[in-house]
Amino acid sequence: MAEYPPAAWERAMKMQEVILRAMSGEITWIRAADVLGISPRSMRRWKKRYEEIGYDGLLDRRTGRPSPKRAPLEEVQRILHLYRETYEGFNVRHFHQIATRDHGVTLSYTFVKKALQGAGLVKKRKKRGCHRKHRDPRACFGEMLLVDGSEHAWLAHATDDKQVLIAVIDDATKHLFYAQLWPAETTWAVMWALYEVVSTHGIPMALYTDRASWAWHTPKGSRKVDKEHLTQIGRVLARLGVEHIPSYSPEARGRIERLNGTLQDRLINELRLHQIKTVDEANQYLRETFIPDYNERFTRPARDPHNVFVRAIGVNLDRIFCIETKRTVAKDNTVVLDGVQMQLRKQPGRTTCAGLRVTVLQHLNGFYTVWHGLQLMGCFDRVGKPANMKAWCMAKTPLRATPSAPFPPPPHALEANEPCGHFTC
Repeated sequence: MAEYPPAAWERAMKMQEVILRAMSGEITWIRAADVLGISPRSMRRWKKRYEEIGYDGLLDRRTGRPSPKRAPLEEVQRILHLYRETYEGFNVRHFHQIATRDHGVTLSYTFVKKALQGAGLVKKRKKRGCHRKHRDPRACFGEMLLVDGSEHAWLAHATDDKQVLIAVIDDATKHLFYAQLWPAETTWAVMWALYEVVSTHGIPMALYTDRASWAWHTPKGSRKVDKEHLTQIGRVLARLGVEHIPSYSPEARGRIERLNGTLQDRLINELRLHQIKTVDEANQYLRETFIPDYNERFTRPARDPHNVFVRAIGVNLDRIFCIETKRTVAKDNTVVLDGVQMQLRKQPGRTTCAGLRVTVLQHLNGFYTVWHGLQLMGCFDRVGKPANMKAWCMAKTPLRATPSAPFPPPPHALEANEPCGHFTC
């Protein structure tokens, strides 16, 4: 008879005890299978062997010698040491991808997972239940985008501080267009995200969002959103001709919620691994490294290869992506917005502007413009001082803002004969 290790005898004794309890009716056979951690089918097989052979039937029929195909012990120890010392906290799939790419690991994902679980470095998870698919992805690239903010302690070296990660993803391909950390989920943060997507890729057909205050006005005591009383983001989407679709439950926007889970699972560990401690450094890592790698791994082809983005050629996006507010000109011909006082100059053909109902636009570059219908009545910098129109045009909206510097630095002097593309100067 082959010599078995002590662990094999202990397992056989435990299995015999459970089988006898099931035979006596103390527990059911389903419960016995759960106790032993095997399937009901395996439980029936072990029961049959015990009835035919007896106690010896509960021992493994192999000779007890190690398999010639086993993984080298040194390699297993190296993987465990690598995870414990460098990649602790990474999920197994993420760790296996990095170990295969950067450390020459050739063992399979399943083996690495079992090794980490056996060493107690990774917890075993319960089997997921049946996934109920409620909605098929849209067919074309750009047919519908999803945007959401996820509040979390994204920087492992500053766990006391929480930031919000604003992300924009394509429904058809799961392509990640934009991901950036902001202090809060505000209208400005979302407007920056949409501006970057539209200026880079074009105008989508639809946008799917939750019912956050920046997205919708929801009357008290009602679950339905008010589609007539638009927010600033709603106004921008209406001007662009983008359909705005509200979501009424987290399950309905499952794709963007799963994206948030993936980002929390991977991004935090990667930022910790690269010793990134500030929001600006994290946003740079997102743009230059994480987003390209994410799209390479997770983007899938659309069912329909057509790109339905509409390029914003000839569209003045700076006039659309802004905060629009109505104001009445005071008797001293001034307009005040958020504590910034703007003095209007005398307008041709008018003795005074007092009492006029004007529209004040706060642009993404931090400047203000005051309009009466189609007439531009003044341009002002961030503190309310009159600004030269050419200087305003030089303060071009940057492609990206940072939470620490949401507006670009003050514009430099305009050089002679330099073109100006926003308005006629």
